[in-house]
Amino acid sequence: MQTTTNHHNETLLQTSFPKDKIKILLLENIDRSAIEIFEKAGYSNIESLSRALPEEELVEIIQDVRLLGIRSKTQITEKVIAHAGKLLAIGCFCIGTNQVNLVKATEAGIAVFNSPYSNTRSVAELVIAEIIMLLRRIPEKDRGCHEGVWLKTTKGGSYEVRGKKLGIVGYGHIGSQVSVLAEAMGMKVIYYDIEPKLPMGNATAVETLEELLDKSDVVTLHVPATPLTKNMMNGQTIAQMKKNAILLNLSRGNVVDIDALRHALKSKHLSGAAIDVFPAEPISAGDYFASPLQGLGNVILTPHIGGSTYEAQENIGIDVALKLSNYLDKGATVGSHTIPELNLAPVHGTHRILHIHQNVPGVLSAINAIISASNANIVGQYLKTNEQIGYVVLDIENINSEVILNQLRQVEHTIKTRILY
Repeated sequence: MQTTTNHHNETLLQTSFPKDKIKILLLENIDRSAIEIFEKAGYSNIESLSRALPEEELVEIIQDVRLLGIRSKTQITEKVIAHAGKLLAIGCFCIGTNQVNLVKATEAGIAVFNSPYSNTRSVAELVIAEIIMLLRRIPEKDRGCHEGVWLKTTKGGSYEVRGKKLGIVGYGHIGSQVSVLAEAMGMKVIYYDIEPKLPMGNATAVETLEELLDKSDVVTLHVPATPLTKNMMNGQTIAQMKKNAILLNLSRGNVVDIDALRHALKSKHLSGAAIDVFPAEPISAGDYFASPLQGLGNVILTPHIGGSTYEAQENIGIDVALKLSNYLDKGATVGSHTIPELNLAPVHGTHRILHIHQNVPGVLSAINAIISASNANIVGQYLKTNEQIGYVVLDIENINSEVILNQLRQVEHTIKTRILY
C-alpha cells in the first residue's frame, strides 16, 4: 500500500480516489478549525460559504459534492438528497440533526455525523447567567437606564440565586452540567427525565414533570425535539408552575407554546423568561425577526446563540471534521446517525472496500462469492446492520480492485460501494 506525506509531516493513506478531487462544501460559516483538519488529512478541494443555501440553490451546487458540512439552518430535504448522487457524508456542525431527512439519507447510504456534546459548557454557562439576570430583573433595569429612567428599587422582586430551587427538564449532558454549576452557586437542584439518570452532586430526581413544575422557582428545558416534547410547555403545564417562577428554553424552538408563555408573563403568573430558540427562526444573520414575546418586561430573547462561543465552534469544527475525515479515509462510522457503527484501524498491505446495501438476506453471500471467484485473500471482513441497511468493510489482499469494485456494484440491493485504499 502506498503512502504519501503532507506538509504536516504526517503519513497519510494513498486513497484510491485522489484527495484533491474530493469536493468538500462547507456552509454557514463553519469554523476554520474544520478546514484545518481536512487540510491536515490531505484534502484541498474545499469551498466554504458564510451563509445557508435554500433548497433550489443547494440542489444545483450539490451534484458534484462528496462531503457536505452544514449547521442548523440548511435544510437537507428529500429533493436535495435525490440530487446528491456523489455525496458520501454530511457533517452537522451543531448539536442536532433535525435539519437532515435522516430516512432518505439512510436509504441513499449517506453517513450523517454531528457534535452533540462540544458546546455543552457554552449553553450551561448562558443558562446560569440568564437565571441570575432574571432573578435580579436586570432586563428591565438595563432598559430603564438606556431610556434615562433610574429604577433603583426592589419593587417587583430582586433575588439571589442562593437557596432557590432549580428544576431541570432533561438531564443529559447539558442539563447535568447546568446542575453542577447551579449547585456551586448555592441553588437546590431537582430534575426530571423520561429515562433514569444518575444525579450529579446533591441533585435529586423527581418522578413527574408536574412535581418538578410545582416545586421549582426556576425551570430550564434541555430536551430534544420529538413528538413527545412538542409544546410540552403549554397553557396547562405553564399554569402548573409556581407563581412568579421563571422559565428558560435553550433547547428546541417547538418545545414551548410561545403564545401561552406570553399570556403567563402578561398575567404575572410567571415573573420572567429567557428564550434562545423559537418555533420559526430567520435563515440569515440580520434578517427580520418577530416574536410575541418582544417588548415584555423581564424577558431575555437571544438569537439561538446558546452554543455560539469561540470555544464551542472551534471544538465542534474539530469534532465533526475528524469524524468526516475518518469516514473518508478509514470507513469509520462512529457517531453516524445513518450508517451502522464500525471503527477499524487501517490494515497495511491490503485494499479496503466498503459496501453499503439494503438490509436483506443474501447480500453478504453474493459479496463473498465475488471475492472467492477472484482468488483474493480476505484478511478481515466486518458486517454491521440496522433496520434499513447493512455496512460491510472488507480488507483484502491480491485483487484487481477495479474489477472487484465493478462486480460489487452489480450486486442486487447495493446502495454504495467504494475502495478506500
